[in-house]
Amino acid sequence: MNDVSNPSAKVEAASPYHHGNLKETLLEAAEAELSSHGIEQLSLRAIAKRAGVSHAAPAHHFGDVNGMLTALAARGFERFIAAQQARQKVAAPDPSSQLTAAGLGYIDFALANPALFRLMFSSRRPDFENPSLYGPSKLAFDMLVEGVSATRGKMPPSENELIANVASVWSMVHGLADLLTSERLKSLQALKRDEREAMLIGIIQRAMLPRPKS
Repeated sequence: MNDVSNPSAKVEAASPYHHGNLKETLLEAAEAELSSHGIEQLSLRAIAKRAGVSHAAPAHHFGDVNGMLTALAARGFERFIAAQQARQKVAAPDPSSQLTAAGLGYIDFALANPALFRLMFSSRRPDFENPSLYGPSKLAFDMLVEGVSATRGKMPPSENELIANVASVWSMVHGLADLLTSERLKSLQALKRDEREAMLIGIIQRAMLPRPKS
């Protein structure tokens, strides 16, 4: 759960599963199918074939394709949170550095898991009312809100100011992640790793600056 790399490469072809690990095997197969063929082409039959199990196995565990996508998105949010926390562990402890690190982890996850990232943030197929998905997705959002609020110091912003601040930071980081996974920021991607990261940090921190009051 704490591995933020893309596990889909581990499931290249149908392989036997061990009793008691079928659900995990199916999720890995589903993520591999998602990465290879996209959301619209995903089918329980293809997942079962890749996992090397009976066609009935995915339906038994997940009900239908949307149930599978819901479980996959839930697992994605767990890894998404882990990616942000991994960055935060090696960052300075002040709120600004912690929020910036979370933003870098956000981008790390998107680049390592582009298909899963789009499922989590761009698809209406997962059921966000399902407790298994609602919990980790809400935790991810709460972490963002708490991180933004902490950067405002001892004078907490009003509710509207907090909403605006959260929207500003989230929009900036998500936009960067989306553009990078779509390979639209070629000039940024062409930079050396250290230069690219320094620029990303500067962009994220720009979104964190408090807006002047009118």
